[in-house]
Amino acid sequence: MVSNLLTSPANPLLKEIRRAQQQGALTEQGWMIAEGPHLVEEAWRSNLHIARAVIVEGGALPAGVRVGRVIEVSEKVFQSISGTSTPQGVMALVEPKLASFQSILTGVPLVVVLDAVQDPGNAGAIARAAEAFGATGIVFAKGSVSPFHPKTIRASAGSLFRLGIVLATVEETTAGLAGRTTILAGVPHAPGVKTAWDSDLTRPLAIVIGSEGQGVDPRFLKAAERVSIPTRAVESLNAAVAAGVLLYEAARQRSGQ
Repeated sequence: MVSNLLTSPANPLLKEIRRAQQQGALTEQGWMIAEGPHLVEEAWRSNLHIARAVIVEGGALPAGVRVGRVIEVSEKVFQSISGTSTPQGVMALVEPKLASFQSILTGVPLVVVLDAVQDPGNAGAIARAAEAFGATGIVFAKGSVSPFHPKTIRASAGSLFRLGIVLATVEETTAGLAGRTTILAGVPHAPGVKTAWDSDLTRPLAIVIGSEGQGVDPRFLKAAERVSIPTRAVESLNAAVAAGVLLYEAARQRSGQ
């Protein structure tokens, strides 16, 4: 069903979408925003509940996507609620896959913990790598960018629609993981620190990726084993690259190769 054309940006729902986009947050109703045909299609393919869709006047949803209510707006209004510089004319309000520690610690857990990772591009790329290499969930510890920031969602390319997302403080994270996983903290290579290749990554694991500037929080380090990636000429790697390397090595070891 398509509603009457909306031409006023003062509509309450549109104002709420604009606020959520600007703040990188969920809407008041608890929806995350999937903008662009690819992300709308990914949300649908991930079997998430799509509460609403907004399309530009004369536009359409991606083929095969079904939504209970579609709202049509003028091009000017769509531009006012878009989180991109080049709007593609379609967005969906999607129920996020929020999780608990219990739900992501299944089987032989491989959990990724973002510790004050503030760059949304890095956070989204880490989520993408987490899904690619079999992570069972992702924790956004307090101080990290929101998983609902438009740039985080775009950089994840849909992975945040499928990974269980936990939002927690450092203390809640260490308590939630204690006794169920070994916490590994990614740190710069140094004498006495095991490399990823020399560590057993087949165990139940939670891999902590620290902030780009400050590294891993001392509270995580206190509870963690340290693991490094040997490098040449550079001291450390970008957070997303480091996460990808560690997750790949965990997947490689777990596959028995």
